[in-house]
Amino acid sequence: MPDDRWPENPTADEDNRSTTDTGTAVLDPTGVAPQPGPRREAPQPEDGSTPPRRRRHLRLALAAVGAALFGLTSGYGMHDAGLQLTTTAPAQGAVINAADADELIFRIEADLPSLMDTATLEYDGADVMNDAHIADGELVFRPEDLTEGEHTLRFSIDRPFTPWSPLTREWRFSVDTTRPRIEVLDPPTSFVRGAPATISGRVSEAAYVTVADTPVEVASDGSFSYTMPEPPMAPVLVRATDMAGNERGVRASVPVVPRAPLEPTRAVHMTAISWRVDELREPVLDMLRRGQINTIQLDLKDEAGIIGYDSKLPFANRIGAVQPEYELADAVARIHELGGRVIGRVVAFRDPVHARYAWDNGMRDQVVQDPDGNPYAGYGGFTNFAHPAVQKYNVDVAREAAEAGVDDILYDYVRRPDGPIETMRFPEMRGTASSQIVEFLRQADVALEPSGAFIGASLFGVAALQPEDIAQPVPDIARVVDYVAPMIYPSHWGPGSFDIDDPNSRPYETVLASTRKFVELTEGTGARVVPWLQDFSLGYEYGPDEVRAQIEAAAAAGADEWIMWDALVTYTRSAYADENGQVPADARETTQTDDQVASAGPGESFSQVTPP
Repeated sequence: MPDDRWPENPTADEDNRSTTDTGTAVLDPTGVAPQPGPRREAPQPEDGSTPPRRRRHLRLALAAVGAALFGLTSGYGMHDAGLQLTTTAPAQGAVINAADADELIFRIEADLPSLMDTATLEYDGADVMNDAHIADGELVFRPEDLTEGEHTLRFSIDRPFTPWSPLTREWRFSVDTTRPRIEVLDPPTSFVRGAPATISGRVSEAAYVTVADTPVEVASDGSFSYTMPEPPMAPVLVRATDMAGNERGVRASVPVVPRAPLEPTRAVHMTAISWRVDELREPVLDMLRRGQINTIQLDLKDEAGIIGYDSKLPFANRIGAVQPEYELADAVARIHELGGRVIGRVVAFRDPVHARYAWDNGMRDQVVQDPDGNPYAGYGGFTNFAHPAVQKYNVDVAREAAEAGVDDILYDYVRRPDGPIETMRFPEMRGTASSQIVEFLRQADVALEPSGAFIGASLFGVAALQPEDIAQPVPDIARVVDYVAPMIYPSHWGPGSFDIDDPNSRPYETVLASTRKFVELTEGTGARVVPWLQDFSLGYEYGPDEVRAQIEAAAAAGADEWIMWDALVTYTRSAYADENGQVPADARETTQTDDQVASAGPGESFSQVTPP
């Protein structure tokens, strides 16, 4: 039943007036606008519900609001789907070290390149957009200000559907390019060869520390220490890496105290045959009695490959090397009875006897060869220092002598032949010639350790300037021997050496300069410098003044020890003072011309030597 409070045709009840939902008046068919009649209040439903017309208006309003909300929420829902960013940058909170700083780059790529026009870029709050490179929707930025500390980079770009809510990315990182500082402390005491040695130090900040590639524990105050079973042969690398990855390395040398006899060595050279000849032996023993010398250097195996004492070594006897001129035990005992020491000289690799035997008996890899595979022609035969059998033979000679009481073993010709290395072949050699020489001396040192004998190595004078020419690296050799004996005879330096126009005629200056060089090269190695000096004339007449000048120069350069060479064993006795610095009044000169006594000097040819 119709509600009598609401007419079924409201238009008729309003005197033919018609309106749209906008309230605009409409003319009737007569063309006359109807006159408004008195307005009546629409009756309100008694149940309190909204009248139908108002409900329609409310529905329209709600629809409009819904449409707006839909558009807004649709924009938010689509904003990420409409813009995708690909970034290359350090991790959030990263620490940039010195190495990383050179490669630091931020790369941002948008899949909608046109939106890059809306991008902003701030570095530590400053606009750096002009410092960035943009092309094809990709932004590349390399920070120029990488000062120590924290930094922030902020990137912003409009979204395609919600420009009022831009998409942002932010990176926070810190820069630490300062490398840790390492202080290696001087040891409280010096070390000796064959005994443990400790490296101690301090690092300036929390760091990972290695010594000789071995990790070491670092205390809270940055201190560390590392103990090695024995002093290293070369400087040790100490490396520290801080928490940012910055690295610093320092090389630390371990100072070694040289082993030394009770008195500095003051020695003269004697050949095996000269010990047998009374006229040569007794003047030398007299020098020993008077205190002019305290040591005699006696040849064990000479430049010809001849062993001049009564060796019992099977190999030496088999190859015909043993041609005894004296009994070793008796000679050692006699020198010791006079308060002297014995240096046994072993000419190592210049060995014609061994070379010839090895070549003739199918052991040719024990011989230095030329590029065509023939035996090396120099020196009458040169054995291959890289071959184990050659090394063993020369160690065995030294060990036999040490067991007989010889105090020092002095190796000579412990090198490769001089000359271009391209003209030589060393079968079985691993590594370099220099490393093989050092390794041989190290093995000899280990073999002699039970005997307590000192070990020395005679070195070419040129080893101080061009060690590769003869495979004698001075500092490396010095690390494995008790002393080096450089042959610094003034007669053997050419004009202009050490800026001296004629070294032979200026023995003091020549020995002073050359000894200083060897002292410098051996500093901290644990090796003493005991130079070979000359008591012979070669191109310039040498007498007491010239001999004495060399001794004084060596002492002034830091080497108060020496071994005097004269191939003929005829020493200028008036040149030698006793332990009190006095030359005995009745010291007389001794001159020998017996050709049997002449032999080559250590490391050199003395075929032109004229006896003083």
